[in-house]
Amino acid sequence: MIRNRIAAIAATTAAAALLLTACNGTDNAASAAREGAAAAQGSLSFTSGSAKQNNAAPGTGDWATSPGKQASKPVAKKWVQLSAGRAGDLNPVVVNGAGFTLYRFDKDTADPSRSNCAGECATTWPPVLVAPGGKIFIDGVDKSDVGVVKRADGNLQVTVGGWPVYRFSKDLKPGDTNGQGVGGTWFGVTPDGQKAVGGAAEEQEQEQGEEAGAAAPATSVTLSDEPDFGDPSEGLAGAGCQNVARDDSASSLQAVGTLKIWSEKDCKGDSKVVQGSIADLATVDFDDRISSVFLG
Repeated sequence: MIRNRIAAIAATTAAAALLLTACNGTDNAASAAREGAAAAQGSLSFTSGSAKQNNAAPGTGDWATSPGKQASKPVAKKWVQLSAGRAGDLNPVVVNGAGFTLYRFDKDTADPSRSNCAGECATTWPPVLVAPGGKIFIDGVDKSDVGVVKRADGNLQVTVGGWPVYRFSKDLKPGDTNGQGVGGTWFGVTPDGQKAVGGAAEEQEQEQGEEAGAAAPATSVTLSDEPDFGDPSEGLAGAGCQNVARDDSASSLQAVGTLKIWSEKDCKGDSKVVQGSIADLATVDFDDRISSVFLG
């Protein structure tokens, strides 16, 4: 009996030790990640003003990244610019050195900073990256609101107000704000890390429209073969019934307003009225089922 009790106590003690070790391991890993990000941030150079004002070399930093693409070459990670400005109806919003809108993702976390966008998501939403020892030009953004977080692939992603920031692959020219409100989780980022909005009047009109259930009909739609608006994609525009080119292949759609989607050509078969962008058509039971849409 005594021997059994001793064995039970020993087993309990061993289990507790293993649990403590596991907890310490998790805590240590998180602590190491924070320390690594802090050390990386300490190696960065924070410079007031824009890249142009500071005579940055042509074809480097934000100027070296193609619209809608990730910063893959080392020269493109030498510097990034964070400028408080206006893009479309978003005011204020942070734009980069090439004038492209920067976004934040509701599924990320700001305290601690953590990105939950990788793989195909990071292709659709290229993270804003800077190399260790690189520069961040700050133009109208408080330095205390700027930082970096280490991504799973080892790259350093810039943060604003703790939120990792991204561009949008469908923004193809400076000033585009096509990522605003996508999936109800993506928003332009303000200089202090909040969600950018288009002004009090626009917000009030949107709220009134939602309350009245009277959203305007969509006049165009972009259908993407992958969830989260990944390529390849096709656009449809006009009024009335429109047949899609790639039948039964859409997994997400982007639109402003309401439209009707159909499971067969010529707006026949099963149908559903949807409003705004949908990041995953499986949520409305229409993944790989759209054959036609009704617009206008």
